[in-house]
Amino acid sequence: MNKYSLTLKDVTKTFGRRLIFKDINYQLNSGKIYGLAGKNGSGKSTLAKIISGIISPTKGSVIHHSGEKVIIEEELHDYLGFVSPYLVLYDEFTAEENLIHFSKIRGNKPDIDKIHFWLNEFNLLDRKHDILKGYSSGMKQRMKFIFALLHSPSLILLDEPTSNLDQPGKQKVYEIIKRESADNLVIIASNEESDLELCSEIIYLENFKNHE
Repeated sequence: MNKYSLTLKDVTKTFGRRLIFKDINYQLNSGKIYGLAGKNGSGKSTLAKIISGIISPTKGSVIHHSGEKVIIEEELHDYLGFVSPYLVLYDEFTAEENLIHFSKIRGNKPDIDKIHFWLNEFNLLDRKHDILKGYSSGMKQRMKFIFALLHSPSLILLDEPTSNLDQPGKQKVYEIIKRESADNLVIIASNEESDLELCSEIIYLENFKNHE
């Protein structure tokens, strides 16, 4: 198992005068699936972005550990696989070209066998030479998963992971999430009951509002 852990310490976020959440303290460890839950606008995507280093908390800190090593922000992309609605793929490239390109951006030599393995896992291998412009929204969502998993991350962060997926697509994603969680830390930000049923612990963001 990858001994990956994540510590949220007094994590608070405000936008102007609007409080999103306040003083989140939580310890997350590999080998588990955690949920981030709350009604629309509660801050699920905001917390996911803070965990991933895209934005900073207004107050508090997020500490990533791989074993005993503290992961600095500049190295986080080596450990993180992120699926989100705001992840952009290249419509003018084929599926295979997208994955080769993203491997190079990460500083890795493209592993064609591994690319083909994941394309096959998500039932896209026979479409690997098709440009993404012709892909359905569900196919593009499956491509986002391949992009997130291709470099074998220790932290897998999934924001609305099953959006645009049909039932067979959801079941495939759930199967892979369960498999990946055996060795890695998985976090799912979602309102979908079937997504949250996978989680052994759930952070309800409504519990971190200032109700005074």
